[in-house]
Amino acid sequence: MNSREPKDLSILIHYDEIGLKGKNRPLFIERLSRRIERAASLYCEAKVKKRTGRLVLDTSGLKAPADLIEALRKVFGVAYFARAQCVPLDLEAAANTALEMIAPLKTQSFRVRTRKSFPTTPVSTREWDRAIGARIQARRHLPVDLERPGLTVHVEVIPREAWVYAEKIRGPGGLPVGSVGRVAALLSGGIDSPLAAWRIMKRGCEVVFIHFHGAPYLSRASADKAEDLAHVLNGYQSGSRLYMVPFGNLQKEIVLATQPEYRVVLYRRFMMRIGEHIAGLENARALVTGESLGQVASQTLQNLAAIEEAVRMPILRPLIGMDKDEIIEGAKKLGTFEISIEPDQDCCSLFVPKHPAIRSHAGHLRGLESRLPVQEMIDKVIHETEIIDFDAGGRTRNFSFGEIHSAEEETAILPNA
Repeated sequence: MNSREPKDLSILIHYDEIGLKGKNRPLFIERLSRRIERAASLYCEAKVKKRTGRLVLDTSGLKAPADLIEALRKVFGVAYFARAQCVPLDLEAAANTALEMIAPLKTQSFRVRTRKSFPTTPVSTREWDRAIGARIQARRHLPVDLERPGLTVHVEVIPREAWVYAEKIRGPGGLPVGSVGRVAALLSGGIDSPLAAWRIMKRGCEVVFIHFHGAPYLSRASADKAEDLAHVLNGYQSGSRLYMVPFGNLQKEIVLATQPEYRVVLYRRFMMRIGEHIAGLENARALVTGESLGQVASQTLQNLAAIEEAVRMPILRPLIGMDKDEIIEGAKKLGTFEISIEPDQDCCSLFVPKHPAIRSHAGHLRGLESRLPVQEMIDKVIHETEIIDFDAGGRTRNFSFGEIHSAEEETAILPNA
């Protein structure tokens, strides 16, 4: 924070979509408040107060202000926010605060925008715009530009007080994580699945991550990438869990007992079953994948239907209608693209036939699976699974499956509980 800025600055936070939630709005606002406090807790005392149509974050004890700003940029539900100062409902107080606030800022032009939440508030927004603008011109000798200003001074008038700020910072929008429920996302080391997880977070879902790797036949390169990707995504929910599922031996059993062209679809059916089991332990209500219609052989309409038939839980596919260029662009904006394109050994490349089937049928696949001890295979893989928990700061703790889910009490120790 610049030494010339006014003291006692707070963060004024606006939401948009939440404002349309009618009678459920208080629940969404409460969830957003808790998410803001969690994201900000590493950098200040992080107490959120409610104001008319907005939230205020107390920044007492602030450290690393740039890091706080970056953390708030990742809180779903936040439309925009600003470092602002509260003043009495008085024109002179607002003008003096605006002058003090913009003193360290360089600009070639400016405008003042006063807005009030209630028409009955005894303030003329035009009068305040002109009076505050005149004071700034007299002090800074800057031209007014109402169309393309270099700087906009904002004054928000609510009952009994006004908030003044000069720099508006965009948030990610959407709904606060956890306000809709919990899901389990299959997180590969590729480009698609991290973006799918991020998009479903934006719709208010808290996400548990599940990664399938090719151990013991492949290196842990894909597992390391998955951990890096989960670290990036954790910045958007401040507390995450990643399941590392060793899938190589299960794949080998499928290879030894079934026709080559159906291997990939069978792998996916087993992944869904394992994901459904983990989701149940984590109180998750759906599975999430990065599948895009027609992108690869396993993602034809027939194969997607055959894969989905293996489980009862809904499978959400946020990228289903996106093409590869759109997905790549989204991954670059998210910051996962460079991680995803690092070389690795993906379990999906293990024991893959030259000509995979593109039109599988669930009945035929069930016949192939009847040759396998399906539940025994699933149980073995699940109990060999490792678990990594991320805290709000991205630090990790590693557990075995048994440490988290005992045989007597299969209840998840949730990282965000």
